[in-house]
Amino acid sequence: MAILPITICGEPVLHTPASPVTEFDAALRKLVDDMYETTVAAPGVGLAAPQVGIGKRIFVWDYADQDVAPAQGVAINPVLLISPPQPGDPDQELEVEGCLSFPGERFALRRAERALLTAQDIDGREFQIDATGWFARIMQHEYDHLNGYLYIDRLGDFDYREAMRIKRKRKWGKPGLTWLPGQDNLEG
Repeated sequence: MAILPITICGEPVLHTPASPVTEFDAALRKLVDDMYETTVAAPGVGLAAPQVGIGKRIFVWDYADQDVAPAQGVAINPVLLISPPQPGDPDQELEVEGCLSFPGERFALRRAERALLTAQDIDGREFQIDATGWFARIMQHEYDHLNGYLYIDRLGDFDYREAMRIKRKRKWGKPGLTWLPGQDNLEG
């Protein structure tokens, strides 16, 4: 297994819809194992293949504080159905997210309280998870990555402008920028 470099906002693969997985083979198994290792090293609660430079519809999670799925899991070729988010502004304490591809920053974002995930496992078998709460938030965040969105793309006006200011200050927003968990001292 290996810890993979994590792409930073501006890398084209992060802003492009990912392609379906068609081969369930040893290479896929290795990629998923490396994604788990990278998630733990970051540390994060989820990681999508575009975040490690792979434009495939895969994400992993590492989140034990739920009882509807294994603590570590993979979703391949997922489809996600969500309940409508509650109207209003996000709670500045309870609805704060970070992203490994916009490292070191956190912003409040309103998400749906419930998400129904249908996906394939590492062997190509279909499964479903009915997630709620923070686990539903993780599913939505990682699924967005597969569709070419970062959570900052969904922020309200004030927070979006602040995220863009940070992006300019850190000289992000261009191809070729990555960070390596365990080597670079970043967190998201």
